[in-house]
Amino acid sequence: MDFQAGILQDGSPMESLQKQLICPICLEMFSKPVVILPCQHNLCRKCANDVFQAANPYWQSRGGSVIPGGRFRCPSCRHEVLLDRHGVYGLQRNLLVENIIDIYKQECSSRPLKKGEHPMCKEHEDERINIYCVTCEVPTCSMCKVFGAHKDCEVAPLQSVFQGQKTELNNCISMLVAGNDRIQTIISQLEDSCRSTEENSEAAKRELCARFDALAALLEEKKSELLQRISREQGDKTSFIQGLICQYKEQLEKSSRLVETAIQAMEETGGAAFLMRAGRAMAMLCLCRIVEASKGGRLEKIEQGYESMEAFSVSLDHLTEAINALDFDLAEEDEEYFDGEEEEVDQ
Repeated sequence: MDFQAGILQDGSPMESLQKQLICPICLEMFSKPVVILPCQHNLCRKCANDVFQAANPYWQSRGGSVIPGGRFRCPSCRHEVLLDRHGVYGLQRNLLVENIIDIYKQECSSRPLKKGEHPMCKEHEDERINIYCVTCEVPTCSMCKVFGAHKDCEVAPLQSVFQGQKTELNNCISMLVAGNDRIQTIISQLEDSCRSTEENSEAAKRELCARFDALAALLEEKKSELLQRISREQGDKTSFIQGLICQYKEQLEKSSRLVETAIQAMEETGGAAFLMRAGRAMAMLCLCRIVEASKGGRLEKIEQGYESMEAFSVSLDHLTEAINALDFDLAEEDEEYFDGEEEEVDQ
């Protein structure tokens, strides 16, 4: 919009005021109504609505019902603006800025144009540039169209071309701002996903460690139980064998005493003494044999392989295979993830 800004000198108070009245979206002076954002920055309502629609493409009604809520970021400070069901029309108008714009326009319209402030044609120094050559895409003057280099070209009013190009530039700026807002939204979502991934990974690690610790505790408990059974069997067998050893030692001791008596009888040189001692020794030997014969069937013996503990061996092959087969159920999760991704793309 042309408010005769050319009459303002650089650095003048009016120029400073004009800069404060420029919308950051369309880069033109605010148009009524002007809305004030929660961050205290101002936008044209149309520009605010364009940014809002670009950031919330599905906010419009579906089947006649309006989806409540919506959000977009202030183009000046990136502050997130939350809206209610009224959308941009729920924002408060800045009447003070609108009044200042009215006063500014009146002040600008009351000032006359000064010579030399309007661009002049280089070929015709007294002619102002007031038309646009569509063929050559350059601004020119009426004399150039009638008698000069652009007499065979297609021309258009300078103001209409100016407004058209400015509108096109405004639309491009709106698209860029909306695109930047969408990119910022995606970045925020990706950052949230990154944080969630880290938190979920730590939780999965803790859960995995807890399950393996529980499994290790269960294995340790089972190992202690089996060791106790082996120890009980060891105690029973060693006690039985020690009992047999005592019985056989007792029999060996008796037999050794009989041998010692017989040897003493052999040492006698006198016939009478030998016969007396030998007879007593023979009697004791016969008695031992009788006792031996009577006890021979009662002394127990251990069977062959009695000391073996092979019965207490445990096969862990199936458990080893089960542990080696432990893995995450990633195939199903990946399939669900890709299915959801394809659905999102289709939308």
